[in-house]
Amino acid sequence: MTSAAPVVIVLAAGEGKRMRSATPKVLHRIAGRSLVGHVIEAAAAIEPAHLMVVVGHGRDEVVAHLDEVAPWVDTVVQDDQRGTGHAVRLAVEALAEAGALSDGPIIVLSGDTPLLTGATVSDLLSRHVADDAAATLLSADLDDPDGYGRVVRNADGWVDRIVEHRDADEATRAIHEINAGMYAFHPADLLPALGLLTTANDQGEEYLTDVVGLMRESGRPVAALRVPDSDEILGVNDRVQLSEAAALMRDRINRRWMRDGVSMLDPSSTWIDVDVDLAADVTLLPQTSLLGPTSVASGARIGPGTTLSACEVGADAEVRHTWADLAVIGSGAAVGPFSYLRPGTRIGDRAKVGAYVEMKNSSLGDGAKVPHLSYVGDAEIGEGTNIGAATIFVNYDGVEKHATVVGRYVRIGSDTMLVAPVTVGDGAYTAAGSVITDDVPPGAMAVGRAPQRTIPGWVARRRADSDSARAAAEALAQSPAPGEEENR
Repeated sequence: MTSAAPVVIVLAAGEGKRMRSATPKVLHRIAGRSLVGHVIEAAAAIEPAHLMVVVGHGRDEVVAHLDEVAPWVDTVVQDDQRGTGHAVRLAVEALAEAGALSDGPIIVLSGDTPLLTGATVSDLLSRHVADDAAATLLSADLDDPDGYGRVVRNADGWVDRIVEHRDADEATRAIHEINAGMYAFHPADLLPALGLLTTANDQGEEYLTDVVGLMRESGRPVAALRVPDSDEILGVNDRVQLSEAAALMRDRINRRWMRDGVSMLDPSSTWIDVDVDLAADVTLLPQTSLLGPTSVASGARIGPGTTLSACEVGADAEVRHTWADLAVIGSGAAVGPFSYLRPGTRIGDRAKVGAYVEMKNSSLGDGAKVPHLSYVGDAEIGEGTNIGAATIFVNYDGVEKHATVVGRYVRIGSDTMLVAPVTVGDGAYTAAGSVITDDVPPGAMAVGRAPQRTIPGWVARRRADSDSARAAAEALAQSPAPGEEENR
């Protein structure tokens, strides 16, 4: 067989009615990637000369998605859903019109099989080339093959025919090898066979499986490659199968990372997207999700109860009970519990973000701390600074956002309001309970609060019948009269 580069056709035109969703089936996601995206990633392993995706239902959304995640692929529209054979014929015609067909193999994959691996696609291509077959189909042995087309082999091990379950007799139904619906074809055999397909069946569709029988009738051999893991060929047709595929993908990803030196206390509750990058000696605690292009350096400890999306975590950092999105957490930093890091947050090395702290579009310098109950928005906080409990960076005036700059080794007193735009210089202090509206020079103490006024007897006069008044009266009765303490 020729050594010309293969072309790949991905079938992704189906409506997926059983998903009961406004989203096209192939755009549903597991492990941070769409179903069709997983298939395209697997197909990329054989470096095809061209990859054509057949779209139909929700075509605009699917095409827009493909333009974003795989702009190198081409698409062809199947307006009428007239079967898999019809879809492949449209794709072949589009490839031929573009001058993309040669005598290289044509690989046909299903767009709803996210567990398919690049290794299996490579094996399919290699087996097809080695056997010089008209077609090589992917098959799998299932414990329960009910509902699947059976692969019937002849005495020499070649595929004799594919028999759909509803058409199979008892002997054929006893076969556990099923057709996965994915193939490698020799174009010289596929093209004429596609032209002979008919719709003379109970579905009124052109079945791609029928080309196998046509090739056998012409005397050409058809081979089958059993996948070592039958999970790879599982399609997603409803939300139950989507959940099952996601769990299988989770387990596959987690096993790989654990073998690479990542510790997981509860892999079943740990979810890691395909684009995540983890170093050895990372520890992931239960109920942790790492989403998007998140990276975690060696020695970091993430969780429990933590979700990081597109975040960068430095070596030896600790992140507990935290939700973070598009944030950078420095080496040796401590975040949580119950912290919320919004996009644009940068936590310096050895810095601390404590309980019930929210940060957004802000930087926290090396060794700086925001330990408790604070909101930090649109701020720059210098090295070694401590932000007291219940401090609010007042960054929004109702129309625009404004920035606050807090220098190095500053001490912000508890319950301070920093009304932006404002700058607090290096080494400055603010008194607890202050509202800071003007810049504070380096080394100064800023006090932004009114003097305390004490009005004796106010409760007895204004709340005479209250529990507070009675408690105050009892306390006053037990207190020494003015000057009495000195006379004792």
